[in-house]
Amino acid sequence: MRRLSLVLFGLMTAISQASAQDAVLSLSGDIVAQQPEKEETPAPAKAEDIAAAKSEDKGIFSFLNFLDKKKKPEVKVESGPQETVLEKLIRTAGEGDVNSQLSLGYMYLYGEDGVEVNHKKAFEYYKMAAAQNDNVAINNLGSLYFSGIGTRRNPQLAAQMFQKASELGNIEASVNLAFLYLAGQGVPKDGNAAMDLFMKASAKNNPTADFMLGYAYFRGYVMEQDLREAFELIRKAANAGYDDALFQLSEMYMNGWGTPQNYGNAVRALRKAVDQGNVDAMMALGDVLAIGEKYPRDIYYAHVLFNVASVRGAEGADEKRNVLEKKLKIEELLQAQTQAEQYVEKPSELTVYIRQTFGDNIKGYISDAVDELMKSKTPALKDKK
Repeated sequence: MRRLSLVLFGLMTAISQASAQDAVLSLSGDIVAQQPEKEETPAPAKAEDIAAAKSEDKGIFSFLNFLDKKKKPEVKVESGPQETVLEKLIRTAGEGDVNSQLSLGYMYLYGEDGVEVNHKKAFEYYKMAAAQNDNVAINNLGSLYFSGIGTRRNPQLAAQMFQKASELGNIEASVNLAFLYLAGQGVPKDGNAAMDLFMKASAKNNPTADFMLGYAYFRGYVMEQDLREAFELIRKAANAGYDDALFQLSEMYMNGWGTPQNYGNAVRALRKAVDQGNVDAMMALGDVLAIGEKYPRDIYYAHVLFNVASVRGAEGADEKRNVLEKKLKIEELLQAQTQAEQYVEKPSELTVYIRQTFGDNIKGYISDAVDELMKSKTPALKDKK
């Protein structure tokens, strides 16, 4: 069973397709925070505890993703001769300025602009902004609650916040909550609820939701299997730049699942996924080029792919590389080895976002659920009226 841990860090502002949408949530309905609280009894998680938890989990997604500078709120603050920028931000935040509260939350969370890291203060400033129904602060505050950053970990409260944000139109919150339902964190495990949320987000062209919903159609999880619908949704996520969607798309082209067979399109999708460091794509493309039945043979590049995949721990990659080694001339072998050493993966912004936020193998949540359903002989289909 896949164990889920959300570890640092949530969504700061809206960015296109791969990014956060607006969220609005009133915390408990009666929170009024005009200034940061002086005392906070809950014990925040320590950085080393978070790192340890992350290392123990195969499937980790993190709702807090502030490292991208583009996600930091841009606040223009002109301070007077007797007031520093930080002092001005603190004053205006206390007066209720949301942008100042957001900026201070970010600064204290990451130690930006000369401010020392203080998770407790970061939590307090996001809480102030969230009390004013600010969409960014609400989403981030839910992430802080889930991860236990600056406060005691509370997955149930985080789920409630994402639920409210989703109801008010925040697409990224819908995706966040969908993963919680898949993992059974903060809410009971519920595949139907997760797919409903992915449908809602996919209708707004969220690429993460497109992929998850497409893969659900592909596997026949919750809804009836529909390979054509799966192909269209997965292709949307692939066109947005997600590496695993590119790999899955190549499989569909190769086998004619939901689309006519097209080996050229399959190889093009694999090459794009390989460029991003997708190991499954390296192995698949290596096999295609080594065999040479569905696409022109290229044992040189196949050797390069297997060599790179071997370093990344792909099972059987070293054996396949060694077989091809015997078929290359010494000059070719040396050049192939050099090319493998020089390989540098360049994941897309969307791929990086999904990996950091939801984990390296998000389709695994559906695959694991299908396996569990098959073992228990529980119907995986949802009645559609």
